[in-house]
Amino acid sequence: MTDAPFGTVLSALVTIFNDDGSVDLEQTQKVAKHLVEHGHDGIVVSGTTGESPTTTPAEDGEILAAVKDAVGDRAKIVAGIGTNDTRTTVELAKQAAKVGADGLLLVTPYYNKPGERGIREHFRTVVSATDTPVILYDVPGRTGSPITLDTYREAISWDTVVAVKEAAGDFPRGARLLDLGYNIYSGDDALTLAWLAHGAVGVISVAAHVLGDQTRTMVDAFAASDIETARKTYARMLPAIDAIMGVPNYGATTAKAALELTGVIDNRHVRGPLVALDDDEVEALRAGLEASGLL
Repeated sequence: MTDAPFGTVLSALVTIFNDDGSVDLEQTQKVAKHLVEHGHDGIVVSGTTGESPTTTPAEDGEILAAVKDAVGDRAKIVAGIGTNDTRTTVELAKQAAKVGADGLLLVTPYYNKPGERGIREHFRTVVSATDTPVILYDVPGRTGSPITLDTYREAISWDTVVAVKEAAGDFPRGARLLDLGYNIYSGDDALTLAWLAHGAVGVISVAAHVLGDQTRTMVDAFAASDIETARKTYARMLPAIDAIMGVPNYGATTAKAALELTGVIDNRHVRGPLVALDDDEVEALRAGLEASGLL
């Protein structure tokens, strides 16, 4: 395992909301502190799990500044800046650089489904707007547009592009990305151990909101060539991972409900179009957390 530029265990931090739907910066900071106290050496703010499609650029800046103030001396802070509008993404990149983000997470433009040339130009324009290191984010299940190997080949020649969050589950391509010089972060909790075996430096997680210590144990054990400990830890984590990630209404909704069940936060408010887990979904989540020894 090579040196990881943004740490090895990161979560895409949830954004906590007040009863009226406004951002609760204090409680968001509380979750960030909880993560750093439980295995994390990096945090991604304003990712999909942070409900970035529903937050304004001004809110994104406030969240980033608050999290950096809370834990920036103990963890790398990466700003999610990806949108499906290049101008807005550039504005977010510049704002994140001004606040002092350690990195930028840049997802493929979603919904409008640009072709390969459009994706490449979007990336080039955003990357050139700052000197902050960039993690490309490939999650075609959400965006509808994969990053091609040709685009990866070109992007790695840009000085600040250093990593990829891989949520396409393409292990053979991952081997090629390593040869190109990318640091790979697993973007799928269930595949993290497999990605470590394929050369990934770490994970950008959802489930580690409540599995931070276990994820740290797994990652460190693998790095120390203690494969049996890594495998057994992974196996114990699976019920919780399945409960958090294995339902259609997952991500911010399940991470917040898991944090509520474990006593970290006192509500599971989300912004529409997401809806908070209902009672049956919470009980299914509880069962998964119990099976992994978290409750």
